[in-house]
Amino acid sequence: MKSVLFVIMLLISAYPSWAQDPFAQSGSAPSEQMATADSAGFLPVNQAYQSLLSWDDDTLLLQWTITSGYYLYKERFAISAELNGDALSPSIRFEPGKIKDDPYFGRTEVFYYNTSLSISGLPKDQPFVLTVRSQGCADAGLCYPPQIQRYQYKPQSHEFVQADATGSTATAPAKVISTEQNSAPSLAWVITFAILGGAILNLMPCVFPVLSLKVLSFSQAEDGKTSSHGVIYSLGVIISFIVVAAVLIGLQQAGQAVGWGFQLQQPGFVAVMASLFFVLSLNLLGYFEIAGRWMNTGSSLSQERGHSGSFFTGVLATLVASPCTAPFMGTAVGYAATQPPAIALLVFASLGAGMALPVLLLSLFPGWLEALPKPGAWMERLRQLLAFPLLASAIWLLWVYGRQLGANSMATLLIAWLLIAFALWLWKLGSKGKILSIISLLLAVYTAMAGNHLPNNSQNSGQFDPAQIEKIRAAGSNVFLDVTADWCITCKANEKLVLHTPEIEQAFKDNNVHYLVADWTRYDPAITTLLAQYERNGIPLYIYYSADPKQAVQILPQILSKSLVLKLFES
Repeated sequence: MKSVLFVIMLLISAYPSWAQDPFAQSGSAPSEQMATADSAGFLPVNQAYQSLLSWDDDTLLLQWTITSGYYLYKERFAISAELNGDALSPSIRFEPGKIKDDPYFGRTEVFYYNTSLSISGLPKDQPFVLTVRSQGCADAGLCYPPQIQRYQYKPQSHEFVQADATGSTATAPAKVISTEQNSAPSLAWVITFAILGGAILNLMPCVFPVLSLKVLSFSQAEDGKTSSHGVIYSLGVIISFIVVAAVLIGLQQAGQAVGWGFQLQQPGFVAVMASLFFVLSLNLLGYFEIAGRWMNTGSSLSQERGHSGSFFTGVLATLVASPCTAPFMGTAVGYAATQPPAIALLVFASLGAGMALPVLLLSLFPGWLEALPKPGAWMERLRQLLAFPLLASAIWLLWVYGRQLGANSMATLLIAWLLIAFALWLWKLGSKGKILSIISLLLAVYTAMAGNHLPNNSQNSGQFDPAQIEKIRAAGSNVFLDVTADWCITCKANEKLVLHTPEIEQAFKDNNVHYLVADWTRYDPAITTLLAQYERNGIPLYIYYSADPKQAVQILPQILSKSLVLKLFES
């Protein structure tokens, strides 16, 4: 039954929406980070690579002048355009480049000295916005982070005015208000942050029940057996994080903009996660058994399948941690997005090592578990108790799914859960029951897929317009921008405990602050570009814009407090 159930879960994940490219309108990776370039004798990025836009009849030419000893990657160019908020589809023609065995990206085509991109399909008589993404390196060894340039086209004068990601043509540099390191962090600091952030992930409500059961199983092990399981569990976590990193890097190399938690923008993934939590909660309540394959709570740790259970518990823990962002993670993941693949993989492996560390330590020092009572009926009661946080997580993700696709789709997923529960019950009734069980599971898949095609009556489908920020500032108001998503646990905690409290709401009114929300529950290229501008690879992101454009933009940390927000208004 466990194998059939696993296959069904994979089938549910194969929603038609997953076949669509959620990143078709490419965003960008984090922008300029030159803190160490000047000190090493390298040119600032805007001096190493200079661009000029001009028209040749109806074709737009993007001409690059590249300083000797520097080069640009052909495959790292990404051009997008929009008109009145609607995406355009320009076509790009490149000049021939030079094939180079690059230390960062392998054998690839690059441009030295100068090159020109011919862009067609843009309206010469209308005021569109052009976004150019590029990345280059120096022969002497420095590889710059991906760069984003955004231009507002004025058809009356045929001029291109460079703007930032919000549409502003004159913005003061951003000031980071954070308890984390503000200057460009060293690799050692980033690895430290990654380990700390990974360790904190264990306290998240989705992860804690799974790990608690793994730790409790150590108390039933024979002497000397826990250490091997701790090591294997750690390998499961670290390998899973590396696989996630490899997927992210692969998408970024293809010109896509992705970050931690991006998969939760896809309703299919949310439905699978919610269904997984629902099934696991039924398992913990004793409705059915998975025979130790995943949770490994009832079998002896000395058996071989217990080792596979430990490994897949690590995989499962990584999977269920995906909706979460812990303190220190933002710095680590953002840094990884600007680095060569080898460094990025090292950072993600450090995140996995941090997440695995508490369980590994308990497995290496089982004496720390002596404070627990001897194995008995209390363990079964605790196992059942831990089912309820997982069930609560399933309900929460079901709500996210409803916010993405509407109440009708949420209802069909609930019917699919009913059919899954019915199938699990039928499986116990002999051979005929098993046949009916498979039919019920197939009906569950069909029902879930049908729900994904229902008309979307959700009110959570509007896209964010960055131009709103400058319109509000031009009207004389300050702006507090909250980049959030329904699937972001940290975002919702900050909103409940800080941003939506009477004290902060009153402070916003008293200080003429417009509270603006950028909702990333579904993929939005404008928000992706905004995140990239501020060197972020995930959310939450909180930005304070003064009505005075000469004042520095202020970036707040991912974990908010009332005092931190109120400090914005002290001056």
